[in-house]
Amino acid sequence: MSAAAAPGRPKQGTTPSGGSAVRAATSVGATFLPGSAGSGQQTTLGVMGGGQLGRMFVQAAQAMGYFTAVLDPDVVSPAGLVSHYHIQTDYLDQQGLAQLMQRCAAITTEFENVPAPALMTLGAARPVAPSAEAVGIAQDRVKEKAHFVRCGVPCAPYVVIESAAQLAAVADDLLPGILKTARMGYDGKGQVRVTTRAELASAWDELQGATCVLEKMLPLKAECSVIVARGWDGAMVNFPPQLNLHRAGILALTEVYEGAISPALAARAIEATKAIAEELQYVGVLCVEFFVLEEGSAEAKALGALIVNEMAPRPHNSGHYSLDACDLSQFDLQVRTLAGLPLVQPRQHSPAIMLNLLGDLWVNRTTPPWDQVLALPGAHLHLYGKLAAAKGRKMGHLTLTGASVAQVRTTALAAAACLGIEPF
Repeated sequence: MSAAAAPGRPKQGTTPSGGSAVRAATSVGATFLPGSAGSGQQTTLGVMGGGQLGRMFVQAAQAMGYFTAVLDPDVVSPAGLVSHYHIQTDYLDQQGLAQLMQRCAAITTEFENVPAPALMTLGAARPVAPSAEAVGIAQDRVKEKAHFVRCGVPCAPYVVIESAAQLAAVADDLLPGILKTARMGYDGKGQVRVTTRAELASAWDELQGATCVLEKMLPLKAECSVIVARGWDGAMVNFPPQLNLHRAGILALTEVYEGAISPALAARAIEATKAIAEELQYVGVLCVEFFVLEEGSAEAKALGALIVNEMAPRPHNSGHYSLDACDLSQFDLQVRTLAGLPLVQPRQHSPAIMLNLLGDLWVNRTTPPWDQVLALPGAHLHLYGKLAAAKGRKMGHLTLTGASVAQVRTTALAAAACLGIEPF
């Protein structure tokens, strides 16, 4: 498709949406079927945000016959480049929001830091999933922790720090810990590890006295995540738990196959994730990340083996494997929940390992050896259309599938060696 046209206008060769499909979108939970509406116009689904998650949502929606509209200020946003419409405005621009509402039957978001007031504006006129309330909770670690407590899902011992007095009153047994800003933290950003009170005070100054959460550091054995999709009618389905490896605070690797996580822990993680979604009356795709504690540790005995870390009100990096290893991807389910279509339990048909492809791989602006990678059996390459690589920037992902776990691990290690990624 061509580059974005003027904000809110269709690209060359496309036709405006609207008509009966859009006019019928005033009631939450309506069903918006793909393809041409009765007036001959196309049903259009919208997304706030133009990154790689928006891009993959757009591609899933288009595969089902929907038109798509993206609101994102970046003229070369990955999602905007492939969407029928790209509304190139700020997320709080009232004219841009009005254009998105005019175009779309229903609207979602691709990341949790879209301003909640913008979602509230959209939700007053169109079905929006997830809701502004749910996104607002995910944007704020203080509200998020309180929600986990309400759901009865254990999290790490923590305290909220908003003032110098609260900083001074921190209990000794919360150190060593991790100081995290309450808002705008992701991929390790806005987080500082501290071991002493002096380091804690210095870290809070470094974070400019922002509202923070101090979490006690726990003995971790592993990290995992669960993705669920919940519809307007309360129906809920899930993917199997994903075993995750982070490096420098950024997801490096996801493994999904039988035996990657014990059946007991897997069942507990799924149950906890569904409880978190149900308490929110959530609609859309939700990912919840967990810590697995060292067996036999005092913390595991006191808190349980599984501790919730955080939630993401959207598809998640750890679920990208579903594009190639499942009969329905997390983006297919995002489309289905938004459009009010039936939810079917996804089936994983192949063991899978996903490697994140960061900008670090483009050493001296040299293109990585994709030809060698694609010579490996079961290699599925996904690049996100970003025009500039940077250290730590997510440029794409590579999923390896195969007939057996052993085969997939062997191939994934070969791919990592080929790309210069640290083995796992």
